[in-house]
Amino acid sequence: MLELIVNVIEQGLIYGIIALGVYITYKILDFPDMTVDGTIILGAAISSILIVNGVNPFIAIILAFLGGALAGLATGILHVYLKISSLLSGILVMTGLYSINLRVMKTSNISIPNKVTVFSLLGTLIVIVLFIFFIKLLIDLFLKTKLGMLLIITGDNENLVTSLGQNIGTMKIMGLMLANGIVAIGGALLTQYMGFADMSLGTGTLVIGLASIIIGQTIFKLPFIKETTMVVFGAILYNVLQSITLNLGFPASDFKLISALTVITAFIISSNKKVLKLKRGEKNVRN
Repeated sequence: MLELIVNVIEQGLIYGIIALGVYITYKILDFPDMTVDGTIILGAAISSILIVNGVNPFIAIILAFLGGALAGLATGILHVYLKISSLLSGILVMTGLYSINLRVMKTSNISIPNKVTVFSLLGTLIVIVLFIFFIKLLIDLFLKTKLGMLLIITGDNENLVTSLGQNIGTMKIMGLMLANGIVAIGGALLTQYMGFADMSLGTGTLVIGLASIIIGQTIFKLPFIKETTMVVFGAILYNVLQSITLNLGFPASDFKLISALTVITAFIISSNKKVLKLKRGEKNVRN
């Protein structure tokens, strides 16, 4: 039982890294980026093929980040310079990544047995906690910088960014590169954790990220908890729900439906909370 709980937490934390990447595009940039469904596999593909060929696992993760950032760059170029919608830009790059990922892996599934991974060098849970703490800390620090504030403003008010003499397109591309790079790190860690990379790994990545964000910010929304921390907690809870679903005897195929219903429920709860706040605000003004 204890081992199951630890495994659920470990996987939840890894998906927390992926959710942090989605958080940057969805919550900060207001950009529904489908690229992530391909980026997570790209990170896994790069990491696995490099480790199989004797590359240090940490270097493999760094290179996975760079690969993910390039995918984000491609989406940004399609959207900013070719004026393709945000959703379609992500879908086009995600579709192209399917072929690229197959070329990188040379097969639809690649195993890394008996190879050195970041988890074989240190304890699994320790490594995952260190990775997510480091990534979350960097995101929090970055968002406090001038550049980070400009990224936030880009998602909130593009006209204000222009009035400040900054290029909106550049900010969007930077955000997409950062987000997809982080998602690729999550993919690289996930494949090292599982011991294999598979082309089906990225299915529903955006939904998982959105579910983690919405669940986290609905259930764990407290004044003393940072939004990035809420996202991580949401990812862990989402993974707990998945584990409970499987242990209750539901087939794995049903979890996609349950995931959708969970997100819808979280949306409803979140919307009702906002309505209640508005009503309370109106009452206070009247009083």
